[in-house]
Amino acid sequence: MADEQDRRDDQRDPIRARPLGSAPVPLSVLDLATVGSGVSAAEALRTTTELARLTERRGFHRFWVAEHHSMPGIASSSPAVVLAHLAAHTERIRLGSGGVMLPNHAPLVIAEQFGTLEALAPGRVDLGLGRAPGTDGATAAALRRTDRLREGADDFPQQLAELTRFLDDDFPDGHRYARIHAVPGPVQSTVPGGVPSVGRPSIWLLGSSGFSARLAGMLGLPFSFAHHFSAANTIPALDLYRETFRPSAVLDRPYASIGVSAFAAEDEKEAHRQVLTGALSMVRLRTGRPGLIPTPEEAEAYEFNEIERDFVNSWLANVEYGTPDQVREGLDGLIKRTGVDEIKITANAHGRAARLHSYELIADAYDLPTARTDRTRQTDPTEDTARTGAQR
Repeated sequence: MADEQDRRDDQRDPIRARPLGSAPVPLSVLDLATVGSGVSAAEALRTTTELARLTERRGFHRFWVAEHHSMPGIASSSPAVVLAHLAAHTERIRLGSGGVMLPNHAPLVIAEQFGTLEALAPGRVDLGLGRAPGTDGATAAALRRTDRLREGADDFPQQLAELTRFLDDDFPDGHRYARIHAVPGPVQSTVPGGVPSVGRPSIWLLGSSGFSARLAGMLGLPFSFAHHFSAANTIPALDLYRETFRPSAVLDRPYASIGVSAFAAEDEKEAHRQVLTGALSMVRLRTGRPGLIPTPEEAEAYEFNEIERDFVNSWLANVEYGTPDQVREGLDGLIKRTGVDEIKITANAHGRAARLHSYELIADAYDLPTARTDRTRQTDPTEDTARTGAQR
């Protein structure tokens, strides 16, 4: 009962949450809807839906999806679309972007998309924003219909301010956008017959360096750092965020999370087999050969050259993997070293069953709740298809 009451209390605070079970901080999820070899994008997205339902049932606090483009192994290129689907198949877990790459989009479009999500899932939508393109330069140029990519990154603070004003519908009189309104949004409560809206999405800043850390601190916003691919910068960025933090209407003190690659299996050898698939995928991406996530057999058979082997060893050094107890020990140590308020676990391996099982094992390791809600007892039409599809 205490865990259930804690979850109800957490829904009143869009940012801070209480840890459940024996976890030192709230546990959340960052998912990329990874597409493995021999798996379709449809199957990958069904797995993402299953994972959202599973982690909601087990008491994870948030479920975020990330925007990436022109990468065959990632099916989450349109976070708002994926989140709308997840909203229909969950009822409590917070849903968000980890993140939307704001320079790729007009702020009004993002305000409309996430205003719609807030209307679909009131009080549980996070809008995590990044300033990187989430892809290569040519793809970014195609997305933005301009070759002036650096200008988009440099304009991020201005874009953020514009997006925030669209969400709050509070451009000052005389501003060129004062008569433009993001709908769904606050304007609907000001017209005859209008009904006040419950709220708006919570804005987070994401980063893998110091820029967004400093900006989030100055604006008093929550900050999430990409430890899973920029571990060397984690502590400096978190320190910078805390040093520059100014209390705001959103937060009275800093709130920081990190994305962490973690994978649990019954034994360490199997966990290594699974995380090696993600490591090989990163080798191929970094060498200009992006593709699908390879199978464990494919990864084991691959002959890494010396440079690739060094990269894999470096990459896996920042992945918490092994038995559930080993993963818990690694995560506990990371939380203690960084002092973060929340962690978002990502598990980019090949197999659907192995990925789902990993989150179950981590939940068990932290004694997270197992009770199902009424919604999660209902049959999800996507699950039967997923179970009868290829079990890879």
